[in-house]
Amino acid sequence: MTTTIIGFPRIGENRELKHATEKYWKQEINQAELLATADELKQKNWQKQADANLSFISVGDFSFFDNVLDAATAFNIIPERYGELGLNDLDEYFAIARGFQDDNHSVKALPMKKWYNTNYHYIVPEINDQTDIKFVNDRLLKDIALASKDHDNIKASIVGPFTILKLSRYVGSKNATDFVDAIVTAYADLFKRLNQTAIKWLQIDEPSLVFDLSADDKQLFNQIYTKLLGTAHEFNVNLQTYFGDIRDIYEDVIKLPFDGIGLDFIEGKQSLALINRFGFPDDKTLFAGAVNGKNIWRNEYTKTVELLKNIPAKNIVISTSCSLLHVPYNVENETDLDPDLKKHLAFAYQKLAELNDLDQILNHQNDDLLAANESLFSNVNHPHNPAVIDRINNLSADDYTRLPERSERESIQKAEFKLPDLPTTTIGSFPQTKDVRKNRSLYKHHEISKDQYDQFNKDKIKRIIEWQEEAGFDVLVHGEYERNDMVEYFGENLDGFAFTKKAWVQSYGTRAVKPPIIWGDVSRKNPITVAASSYAQSLTDKPVKGMLTGPVTIFNWSFPREDIPAKESVTQIALAIQDEVLDLEKHGIKIIQIDEAALREKLPLRQSDWYSEYLDWAIPAFKLVHSKVQPTTQIHTHMCYSEFNDIIKAIDNMDADVISFEASRSDLSIIDKLKANNFETEVGPGVYDIHSPRVPSQSEIYNVISDILDKLHESKVWINPDCGLKTRGEKESFASLKNFIAAVQQKRGELG
Repeated sequence: MTTTIIGFPRIGENRELKHATEKYWKQEINQAELLATADELKQKNWQKQADANLSFISVGDFSFFDNVLDAATAFNIIPERYGELGLNDLDEYFAIARGFQDDNHSVKALPMKKWYNTNYHYIVPEINDQTDIKFVNDRLLKDIALASKDHDNIKASIVGPFTILKLSRYVGSKNATDFVDAIVTAYADLFKRLNQTAIKWLQIDEPSLVFDLSADDKQLFNQIYTKLLGTAHEFNVNLQTYFGDIRDIYEDVIKLPFDGIGLDFIEGKQSLALINRFGFPDDKTLFAGAVNGKNIWRNEYTKTVELLKNIPAKNIVISTSCSLLHVPYNVENETDLDPDLKKHLAFAYQKLAELNDLDQILNHQNDDLLAANESLFSNVNHPHNPAVIDRINNLSADDYTRLPERSERESIQKAEFKLPDLPTTTIGSFPQTKDVRKNRSLYKHHEISKDQYDQFNKDKIKRIIEWQEEAGFDVLVHGEYERNDMVEYFGENLDGFAFTKKAWVQSYGTRAVKPPIIWGDVSRKNPITVAASSYAQSLTDKPVKGMLTGPVTIFNWSFPREDIPAKESVTQIALAIQDEVLDLEKHGIKIIQIDEAALREKLPLRQSDWYSEYLDWAIPAFKLVHSKVQPTTQIHTHMCYSEFNDIIKAIDNMDADVISFEASRSDLSIIDKLKANNFETEVGPGVYDIHSPRVPSQSEIYNVISDILDKLHESKVWINPDCGLKTRGEKESFASLKNFIAAVQQKRGELG
């Protein structure tokens, strides 16, 4: 047995890359300083792997923004409009990810979507008929050269050609099959360059193989690799998969001349069965994903050792199930965690140690490791609340049903609120400026009183309510100045959650989150949002939305328990949020938004599992939250940066009154699906991208609204940005929103 990982976190234990990159964007440091910070982080990551005695050091998993974008730019998959900006390679890279605006140019960023079933996001490559795919960027080669100074057991990695072609958006008449020869030639060129390095393995990531594959998909894959693997190479090639099993193409894969095949034995439900049924070639190495790369709980060695011993493969490398990108760096940074919880946690550094432990156990080098691990798992004490369990046991079908039906509620609510056509609102948060963050920090460190902290937030709420009224918004929000993160904030006010200080996980680009840990039974301690929402509503005659995070998103953006079913955890959270909804309603909040930004996130990658393993409990959990409100109370929800087109009917079944979607980066493609599926819920497709610093013009937003109304009736449409404004600056946000309101007023004038 030998050991390795698929990939490692890159933002830094203290978010060094985030801070350096954002300073670079603000022109506070130069490119050389940013690159130096990146090199320091890479070298630290490589040394950590070496210190853990891993057999192979992973190089190529680092990224300034996203590995898919890295591969796309490495192979010249760059739309011409970015090349016309005349930027250097790194600035062009950031322009693709974030958009670009100066006195002469205004270019939108490429779409961003969720990376399979995780909370990480990737930039969707764009291929048009003129795209000239070729190897043009030596970033990987430079990293290999840097790593080779201290390490000689290097495994380079890159996103594979099949996955790039499957994830890309095609503009024009050509499709993936038209680019096979070009992409094979480009990767073959990379192979030739890698022959001049000292790498032992090249890991080619092909996670798209775990989807349901059509005959055309399989033909595309075989066509690519039959040609590519014929390229002379002096290193071993590992086909790496993760997030599931490759049941549709396993037989083809083992026949191709790969030197290694990486399979996921955590989420790959059929990985072991596939090997037992079809065998595994003796001349190939199996990279066995046996340590969970997504969750933060300790590995149970007894079960993992049994799994590895039962795999009928001659050559096995013990690996992670996916990249460790999806977990924090180091448990030892969490000095305030309950010791009874902390001893059960394994972040990235600890998972490196677990791989080494497993290797020693399997080689009979340290039997004490197994005994100590067995003792740990015999003593797990999750906090238990019998009242929560009784409440779940007493639920009936009526608790999931809201009356009257939506069509009747729609008429009631239009009469109640008397809003104009194309009602305007934002998704919830306004910019978290430095003074907001400082106020929170001062309170957290006991440097100001609770009254001082609350008064600061009240002043902010009053200011933003007045600003929205003056700007002309129809439905206002209080700005969410009291919230650090949309999930962490709610978790802090619910029993059953634990929180970290430095357990940052990258979501996209420089955006990182600290997911809460679900450790015990969940219930609401006290009202969470009522005070801020009620205060905001007292300042205006216009409706102010109550802003909540939904149970599925709270669950999906937390590290969940593994001792109880997901359905049970989500139902516990749903009942806690239901209590908050009813409290808001009781205090005069008539519009309540329950965000389910992560609804799609844990959807099984194979359609056959969608309902039996997810939607059959995720959709009812949302309905449970709002089923008891009055017909005059309007329920909104929000979803972003995922592919929702194929679950439109399930989303309509959530029985919300209004749903806002991220739509601008994806060119409003979701609207066609809404129309085709006779979507009943009122909708707010996002009309501009808030994840970019560029300010959209009035005419740009007006054109987006016009495109929406070409397909949807104005009585069904709300107008809003893509997402919350928390990460943006006030100057750009206010300028964008003024153009936004002007565009709506222009369109209303036309509609009369």
